[in-house]
Amino acid sequence: MKTAIMWFKTDLRLADNETFAQAIASSDQVIPVYVWDERLFEKTPYGTLKTGIFRKRFLVESLIDLDKRLRSKGSGLMLLKGSPEIEIPKLAQAYHVQKVFAKREVAFEEKQTAPAVEKALWKVGCELEIYSTSTLFRADDLPFSIKQIPEVFTAFRTKVEKDSFVRELIAEPEVVVSPTIPKVNWELPEIMRDNRAVLLFEGGETAALSRLNDYLFVSKSVASYKQTRNELIGPDYSSKFSVWLAQGCLSPKTIYHEVRRFEELHGANDSTYWLIFELIWRDFFRFLFKKHNERFFYLKGIKSAYPNQIIHNEQLLETWKKGETGNDFIDANMKELNATGFMSNRGRQLTASYFCYELQLDWRLGAAYFEEQLIDYDVSSNWGNWAYIAGVGNDPRGGRALDIEKQTQQYDKNATYRKLWLETSN
Repeated sequence: MKTAIMWFKTDLRLADNETFAQAIASSDQVIPVYVWDERLFEKTPYGTLKTGIFRKRFLVESLIDLDKRLRSKGSGLMLLKGSPEIEIPKLAQAYHVQKVFAKREVAFEEKQTAPAVEKALWKVGCELEIYSTSTLFRADDLPFSIKQIPEVFTAFRTKVEKDSFVRELIAEPEVVVSPTIPKVNWELPEIMRDNRAVLLFEGGETAALSRLNDYLFVSKSVASYKQTRNELIGPDYSSKFSVWLAQGCLSPKTIYHEVRRFEELHGANDSTYWLIFELIWRDFFRFLFKKHNERFFYLKGIKSAYPNQIIHNEQLLETWKKGETGNDFIDANMKELNATGFMSNRGRQLTASYFCYELQLDWRLGAAYFEEQLIDYDVSSNWGNWAYIAGVGNDPRGGRALDIEKQTQQYDKNATYRKLWLETSN
């Protein structure tokens, strides 16, 4: 009997999961596994946590949902605790597994784990097979090699829109044949819910698909996305899909095809296109991480010269983190982040610009704090965007400070957002 392990990571879904589909197709039985690796919750070199409490809870919720969905198919999710390079080979040996299936990683640190697992698997006569499942476009469908990816987004977007395509969705399995999977006593981290939060984010594919349907076909908010995406308050000024995309509860292809279905039913406009445009931005950063590897974590990023940020001031850093800088718009955004694990795109741009150009701190400290706090943290998007704003990434015009006062007046003219976060309590 052919037995395979499906090693779930940040692809916590059954629908449109090529890795899982391949595992099922090539095996008689599959053992779905998640490895709870404590290294994901350690401190970074910048003194921040790799995973904060909001994302930790969202992750556990996502695992609970995945387990439930697997059990409805006749399987379940096996939880291992420890290092993947130790625990997965042990499991493979115990069940005489021939092959382990997993998603391909693109960021430097995440990419170090797979070779270690593969090496350990060879010792027990097992193979590792990996698939790319987290981008809209497949790398081998791009009109250029990874090394030739344009450094400017517009050039990248124009070329892929013209010469590439989005593959069809892969259906979720109807049945999953597995050995008996023991039930897990899941422990949900306790968090304080803030009633000012834009949305009550719940982890898992079930919640992801519900949000997708609500935003597209119930509220039809996607039809005005381009006009509302820079707003600050409420559930539907933006899609909020990034939260589920980050853990792979939802695939970018699923969003793309559902937007296309919406367009067939209700018509296409600038807003429906703009949502797909944002998915292409997400791809751009992921492919650039494949191209530049660890350089996105250097002070000078992917550039040859260092940025202007030269101050090391712990007190300034703490005032920014706590939302006590004295700039009410920056402070309001940071308080929202700390209280909910989420911040609008406009808020992220402006708080990062303030950090880099007003405080003149090492941009990596800001990126690391976002890594800890954001419920939708994605390594490529977070570090790619921070490098872009700091002038050491892919902005062809170099570092440019945003006019915070002007944008505050533009996006919070009546101070509604600032009052919400600075003058009220939970």
